Amino acid sequence: MKNQPESENNAKQCNTAELMVKCLENEGVEYIFGIPGEENLTFMNALKNSTIRFVTTRHEQGASFMADVYGRLTGKPGVCLSTLGPGATNLMTGVADANLDGAPLVAITGQAGTDRMHVESHQYLDLVAMFAPVTKWNRQVVRPDTAPEIIRKGFKMASSEKPGAVHIDLPQNIAAMPAEGKPLKHGNVENGFASYSSIERAAVAISRAKNPVILVGNGAIRANASTALLDMVNRLNIPVANTFMGKGIVPYTHPLSLWSIGLAQRDYVNRILEKVDLVIAVGYDIIEYAPKKWNPNGDIEIIHISSEKAEINKCYIPKVEVVGDIADSLYEITRRSSRQEIPQYGLDIKEKLVNEYESYKDDDSFPMKPQKILYDLRQVMGEDDIVVSDVGAHKMWVARHYHCLKPNTCIISNGFASMGIAIPGAVGAKLVNPDKKVVAVTGDGGFMMNSQELETALRIGTPFVTLIFNDCNYGLIKWKQEEQFGECAFVDFTNPDFVKYAESMGLKGYRVNKAEELVPILKEALAQNVPAIIDCSVDYSENLKLSNQLKKKELK
Repeated sequence: MKNQPESENNAKQCNTAELMVKCLENEGVEYIFGIPGEENLTFMNALKNSTIRFVTTRHEQGASFMADVYGRLTGKPGVCLSTLGPGATNLMTGVADANLDGAPLVAITGQAGTDRMHVESHQYLDLVAMFAPVTKWNRQVVRPDTAPEIIRKGFKMASSEKPGAVHIDLPQNIAAMPAEGKPLKHGNVENGFASYSSIERAAVAISRAKNPVILVGNGAIRANASTALLDMVNRLNIPVANTFMGKGIVPYTHPLSLWSIGLAQRDYVNRILEKVDLVIAVGYDIIEYAPKKWNPNGDIEIIHISSEKAEINKCYIPKVEVVGDIADSLYEITRRSSRQEIPQYGLDIKEKLVNEYESYKDDDSFPMKPQKILYDLRQVMGEDDIVVSDVGAHKMWVARHYHCLKPNTCIISNGFASMGIAIPGAVGAKLVNPDKKVVAVTGDGGFMMNSQELETALRIGTPFVTLIFNDCNYGLIKWKQEEQFGECAFVDFTNPDFVKYAESMGLKGYRVNKAEELVPILKEALAQNVPAIIDCSVDYSENLKLSNQLKKKELK
């Protein structure tokens, strides 16, 4: 009996953490980003023999931003992990960012054992209550046998439209308990299709409109609706503007592309919207650019084409809501609409935008103008390469002056809009697209918030370039202070030597000393097999110049 093979019934039983790891493998998880802690030791041990690659980060915020961008680029939930207490609170910023930006993400936190939750206890916080405002759904695992259902529901919730963040809390003692069960099968979820009546009403409204414009957001990118949208634009001759997060869904070189809308100021594209009689909002989320900014009186007619019903907003009351698969809706509406005339409204503004953009081609001033930095960056990057923008004054310029030919080639956080996303986001982008060039564009303020993750990038072999707009202050806040008060306060700081900083970490460091150096430095930095940092002084006097320019110019 002693040498008899162990029967299947008597085989070693797994614990809850091991069962959860099996469930994560069943969900196709490739990476988990995070930091080990005392309360997730059992889970970390379960990962040792898993097919999942654990990426040890230098801060939990970096881990959640990596998962955030991974989810946005793949459409599959990115997974991040922390321990309890301070680890979990550090994780929250990236979780909130994913939730508001519509990126699928699953956050797993270690937790105190259930045997000490009823009293005040070391590092214990009610994480389910804490994560509730920044997630679509969250649960604590309180019984080992519920783990497969919680994992399956979490991934389903994170991925379903509108995608977002889910949180799963795993107490220390529950993780170690014996668990029975197995991963659950995935059901097939069919896309819903819009009603024929809504499609017909939309087609009639579009056919009758004299000056329609399409406003496209990130939902259309998530729905892979680029081809269908281009078909509508080409066949119906309707100009199209994109939100910051909708860049590239129509190539910026298309004659009917009006580029990006979203600046707080009354920019050129905003003025076009003041002249239209119909806005066709495609995959548009009001969090991307508030309707009050482009429809303050609520008097523009709107057609809402999305996979979700329109949010309630007094400045966004659609005449028609076409709710269903976005690509299918666009094809069906286009087929039923009739428009021949090529509109002239807005195209004169597009000409001004192009002329302004091209005017910086040979600008040799130094410190460099933000427009020139981004013009040069566009020349170096291929149509499939990826820019990840941090948040700050440079983001406004990236939105306005870095133009895209394809979707998901410029990642901008514009829901939660958190500083510090660019570097960890670039790590996630490079893991997803190892053969593409990736550039993190950041200000010096945002750079210092998560620059430690460059060590992570070096260690795991994800070389990308970090391009720093260096002005030694919080430029966006300074811009707003100068607009509102005519002066600024409490925004200045000093920086380390970024070249030496890069070299101390085993990276490549470059400093731009004159405008003509940027392009060759970018090319050299992108050819490295380690991460690289480029320190580029920027002339942010252009910020206030833009504000004053936009206040003075009116449509003729």
